[in-house]
Amino acid sequence: MLPTVVSSWLHETVECEKPNSVAVLDTLKPVHLERGQWGNKVEFVLSVAGEIIGLGNVWRFPYLCYKNGGGAFFIPYLIFLFTCGIPVFFLETALGQYTSEGGVTCWRKITPLFEGVGYATQVIVALLNFYYIIVLAWAIFYLSYSFTWDLPWLTNHVWLSVNSNHTCMRRVLRISSGIDNIGSLNWDLVLCLAIAWILVYFCIWKGVKSTGKVVYFTATFPYIMLCILLIRGVTLPGAFIGIKFYLYPDLSRLSDPQVWMDAGTQIFFSYAICLGCLTALGSYNKYNNNCYRDCLSLCFLNSGTSFVAGFAIFSILGFMSYEQNVPISEVAESGPGLAFIAYPRAVSMMPFSPLWACFFFIMIVFLGLDSQFVCVESLVTAMVDMYPKTFRRKNRRELFILAVAIFSFLMGLIMLTEGGMYVFQLFDYYAASGMCLLFVAVFETVCIAWIYGADRFYDNIEDMIGYRPGPIIKYCWMFFTPATCLGTFAFSLIKYTPLKYNNEYVYPWWGYGLGWLLALSSMLCVPLWVVIKMCSVEGTLKERFIILTTPSTDLPKTKKEQEKLLAIFAADGDSLRQRHPPTKEGYFPVNEKESNC
Repeated sequence: MLPTVVSSWLHETVECEKPNSVAVLDTLKPVHLERGQWGNKVEFVLSVAGEIIGLGNVWRFPYLCYKNGGGAFFIPYLIFLFTCGIPVFFLETALGQYTSEGGVTCWRKITPLFEGVGYATQVIVALLNFYYIIVLAWAIFYLSYSFTWDLPWLTNHVWLSVNSNHTCMRRVLRISSGIDNIGSLNWDLVLCLAIAWILVYFCIWKGVKSTGKVVYFTATFPYIMLCILLIRGVTLPGAFIGIKFYLYPDLSRLSDPQVWMDAGTQIFFSYAICLGCLTALGSYNKYNNNCYRDCLSLCFLNSGTSFVAGFAIFSILGFMSYEQNVPISEVAESGPGLAFIAYPRAVSMMPFSPLWACFFFIMIVFLGLDSQFVCVESLVTAMVDMYPKTFRRKNRRELFILAVAIFSFLMGLIMLTEGGMYVFQLFDYYAASGMCLLFVAVFETVCIAWIYGADRFYDNIEDMIGYRPGPIIKYCWMFFTPATCLGTFAFSLIKYTPLKYNNEYVYPWWGYGLGWLLALSSMLCVPLWVVIKMCSVEGTLKERFIILTTPSTDLPKTKKEQEKLLAIFAADGDSLRQRHPPTKEGYFPVNEKESNC
């Protein structure tokens, strides 16, 4: 008699009109009726490129190179890229494509015990949605002032400070004395934030149908701007000064553990891993899409963009250093300061400065825009897949996106107050920190490599793309990636230093408490969910573990699994037909007594 699992499989898949093996194989492929799919491969590639190629490529990577030994920084960067970045990037994308599920339900189907990994990623991306878009609001604000012949940060005394190079402190942010002095809202920035959220909403309100069309512009236009700025920058006098400081190798810096920490965290930030975004985007792929080739191409494109962006940025900073006759170390800034302080001042010294300012801030707006709306799409996809009966109805998804946008807008208002910059720094330092991402990455790789099985996942990938990727990625999942991430995570805890705004302002104790609450809100999801699930299932500890680490039965079957099932079907199918002719619904009814024999 047929085993229970086989009879259940036949009950769900075999059609009476096509009782042969080809028909059975065809029915094993996943069907996408309600979720939707990308219109073509280009839409997927551009969407992922728009997500991973963002503000960090422009302002964080070039400064880290300059800070951490120039060309020598590429050594730890490339090590982390090949041991952590590419393997986890491919893991998340392939997982989404295989399961056709968002950032939470994909883990529920693979290993229910580690569903908390999905919740952790969505907590991080939800917190990221609150504060990342603030940078987009700043860029819109600066862009609005770039359409004047006399740039205000060059000529207006309100923007300038005699004793400080931080122009945005005086005009854009109106920073108060501390986080305990929140002050009033900056209504100019409130308007810019509202504009940013309106843009984000209409980019994704129709799902992949709208997102897939928007990225044709938002993901490609920044490259046009970057090329224009690069060509202009390298032709300026003094450009070589900046490029030299950007790339000149200082191998002695490699002995500093902080350099390796910076390289690791940059990979995680730049590649948007452990946020659920790649899983969500991959879930809209066709089952047989070659995600392996796509991932390799996108990873090299991302790192290449970071490298080229450094030339565009530091060539113009070199020009500024040359014009002012000061060391470049005095004009280079890190983080937002590079984009909103140093670079605008350098651009203002160029001929036709408003034109170049417009180009630069338009590039910043689009770099931030597609990264932001993909993060929102990740959160929405996860929620819709968790509650499909609720949200997959007419206009329900659009209303949910609107609710997310309004709520995130309201949460972001506190960062637009006079004390809002202190709150922004807390979110940036703790909520989506490298520490949180490294923690999640450890569990992602351990779950796939050791619980679900690296070889089994390779079988799934082979079934999708037609061949097995090189074994190096599998070994990274099993050994190198979790070990590297765990070691870097431990180092980040050992070397932890409390946040100081502008290296001067010390937060009150409750400020640091709030920061750690933001960090733990995501990391605690994993162990808490393990405890909750283990307590919700009956049996011995071993039995509970086996039950909770068994993948869902409705996942796509690989060719090896299909062959085993078809062999059983061929051996026992004739006797089954004699006792139970196929019904018009297309399956063979097998009663419980027979199925359990």
